[in-house]
Amino acid sequence: MKLQKVAIVSKVGSKDSEQAAKDVAKKLLVKKSKVYTISPIDVEGTEKIETLEELKKINLDLVITLGGDGTTLRVFRSLDNETPILTINVGGNRGILAEITIDEIDDAINQMLKDKFFLDKRIRVIASCGGKEYPPALNEIYISRSNLTKTSEINIKFQNDAVKQKMDGVIIATPSGSTGHSFSLGGPILHESLDVLIITPVAPVYRLESIVVPDEKIEIISSHDSNIVMDAQVVKTAGFGEPIIIKKYKKAAVFVRLKKRGLRQMSKLGF
Repeated sequence: MKLQKVAIVSKVGSKDSEQAAKDVAKKLLVKKSKVYTISPIDVEGTEKIETLEELKKINLDLVITLGGDGTTLRVFRSLDNETPILTINVGGNRGILAEITIDEIDDAINQMLKDKFFLDKRIRVIASCGGKEYPPALNEIYISRSNLTKTSEINIKFQNDAVKQKMDGVIIATPSGSTGHSFSLGGPILHESLDVLIITPVAPVYRLESIVVPDEKIEIISSHDSNIVMDAQVVKTAGFGEPIIIKKYKKAAVFVRLKKRGLRQMSKLGF
């Protein structure tokens, strides 16, 4: 892998992550890489940019994230292409999406320069409503009722089928997100490479199991105003009766992998 242009993103507000980002930037400068850091990270010899949105304007070879899973999700949401990400767990709780720890960075850089790695591509999902398309999510999109005193009747349409029931909300999860909120509600764990989506009802009045469907268009209509929550980080709104369309995003999320493993996230969870 050519490491001519590399961006480094640290966990917001974490001093340990910011220091690790500075250390990694210096290591890449020694390798003659053009390094971009995100404010407030500032290292002599690098180019500091103010926001993640600016990464879209740069033809990067790699992005390195230093933090927990939240940092990784934030970066993938800001990338509309298939720029690969090397994820380093610095200060994360479990680091389910992380590939290495900061102690392994020297070996990781050398392996990538020698092409001793593989790319792990994962599907993402994207929601649109009222003519607006929102940022893609790696794990899930959660449609929840805005008014907590009213139970919504939610109509879920996929292919030629439909499910209609009163419930608090519904999660549309990717295989990557199958070990997250969907799993905590009884959803299945799927292999991360699958091209399917999981529909997981949240507190349905009558028991309704998760449904695994092809990664095609899913339409959700609620009888009450709703929140559209992307990866538990970004919230948008939809009016009652307004169709919310969720479908596979046109570009995959791409991880740089240095270690061969099967169901990666299951092993991180202790299964």
